[in-house]
Amino acid sequence: MKKIYTFLLFSCFIFQLAAQDNTVGLLSYVPSKAFEGYNLIYPHNQPNVYLLNNCGEVVHRWDDEANVRPGNMSYLQEDGRLIKTKRPASIAGNPIWAGGGGATVEIRDWDNNLEWSFTRNDENDRLHHDIEPMPNGNILMIAWELKTADEAAQAGRDTSSLAQAKMWPDYIIEVNPNTDEIIWEWHAWDHLIQDFDATKENFGVVGDHPELIDINWDTSNGHPDWMHSNSIDYNENLDQIMLSVPTFNEVWIIDHSTTTAQAAGSTGGLGNKGGDLLYRWGNPMTYDAGTEADQQLFYQHDAHWVDEYLNFSNPDFGKIAVFNNRVGADFSTVNIFNPNFDMYKNVYPITQGTFEPADFDWTYLHPEPTKMWSTGLSSVQILPNGNALIGVGRFGYLFETTPDDEIVWEYKTPIVGGAFATQGDTLAINNNLTFRVHRIPSDFEAFEGRDLSPQGYLELEPDTDFCDMILSSVELIEDYKLEVFPNPASDRITIKWEAGKMVDIDIFSAVGLKVESCEASGGRMFLDISEWTSGMYFIQVNGEAVWKFMVE
Repeated sequence: MKKIYTFLLFSCFIFQLAAQDNTVGLLSYVPSKAFEGYNLIYPHNQPNVYLLNNCGEVVHRWDDEANVRPGNMSYLQEDGRLIKTKRPASIAGNPIWAGGGGATVEIRDWDNNLEWSFTRNDENDRLHHDIEPMPNGNILMIAWELKTADEAAQAGRDTSSLAQAKMWPDYIIEVNPNTDEIIWEWHAWDHLIQDFDATKENFGVVGDHPELIDINWDTSNGHPDWMHSNSIDYNENLDQIMLSVPTFNEVWIIDHSTTTAQAAGSTGGLGNKGGDLLYRWGNPMTYDAGTEADQQLFYQHDAHWVDEYLNFSNPDFGKIAVFNNRVGADFSTVNIFNPNFDMYKNVYPITQGTFEPADFDWTYLHPEPTKMWSTGLSSVQILPNGNALIGVGRFGYLFETTPDDEIVWEYKTPIVGGAFATQGDTLAINNNLTFRVHRIPSDFEAFEGRDLSPQGYLELEPDTDFCDMILSSVELIEDYKLEVFPNPASDRITIKWEAGKMVDIDIFSAVGLKVESCEASGGRMFLDISEWTSGMYFIQVNGEAVWKFMVE
């Protein structure tokens, strides 16, 4: 291995970054710091669901017909069954269609045999975006429903702003796959308020009713897709449902402990608010509170409670995580906030007219901010080791970062318009749309007794030696007990290794220019980098172990 690293030294240490050769598939990987597991992806513009190991190799797949597309999510269950959404590839003439449109929910076994199917896609209704498998085996689904201009006017909508003379408000259904029955439902249309026309339904003071939805709040220029709810999550402990409503720049929570009749009204359930909103957060202007300065969410995606695979001791358990898409003109953030639910009173507190909290608990910005920018799609998953797995949807860029902001895994979905990309291809925005990425622990029950042997790569002409080189390098780093921190850094870095070992340390810039060289044995050294140019640097120890770090 020593000869390999010497030869590749001025190729930016390909095993760690691969900037000159690996443009798709696995881009970088630090196994000792990444969370061990398998990555479930369901890229757009093609029909199949893939399970990848951390080296980017396919270990399992669920194929479908060429004429279908994601609709948009898939979920692997503990028993090995896959619950997936899909739609016809052709949308020509569809009476209800907008980005994120779906049609069908399926359950398939591990071997891809179809066990159950449910479709809702006609002139009056259409499933879209996301589903939520529940602990009881039922499935929550988001759907659009048609409302005519006359119906909207009667509800208090200013119809002069309806560009297509119709609306598609969202609703939720809970379906039992064993009986095909819809056993519970909730409709946004049942929880409206308006201050536009006193002669119509739902008239009232918007600011006095944060639990209701202003039918005249519209950031979509009158497009029928009024809410565009792009994620749904269920909290079994609270028996509550969360929706991400990006056109309102808000997260909403409703009570699932109601009956369907109660969910259509304003009383009943544990919160005794029926189907009215228990909580909303991200943009208090939607209920005439606060100003632009108080807006926190900007067309967010993947809003969910931080709880999967975690335990109560995790400091973020029960908080809410989101991918905050349009927070900047050319960058996005990932955020966590605490809704401060009062479980004794079954209420979410309101302080000075707005729901808590006042700010985020955590904000993550990529070291190169424009690399984490996506106007839509995208995801975040807080992993059991404290890392965050983030998917930048419009670029198919998936990466894992530690709590110390060190990127320890990167992958670029190698699909261009539905065709597999070739290693070395450069992918542009929207070429390889990936709605979300999900890391499943290696000890997940579904994997017990299953064959997860590598089956090759998605990309053509793959770099098959890349991950082997990374894994070998990690062993060398562990031999030296090498650490470099902070990462990223701006003023000074600390380099640590096993005390007593004599080491030759060389540091190179991303273009292979040696910027520092020394010999030491004390186990620790401090380096002033305050005058260094921003960018990526690499440390080589005794010509073998290499580490990358970022200078801001």
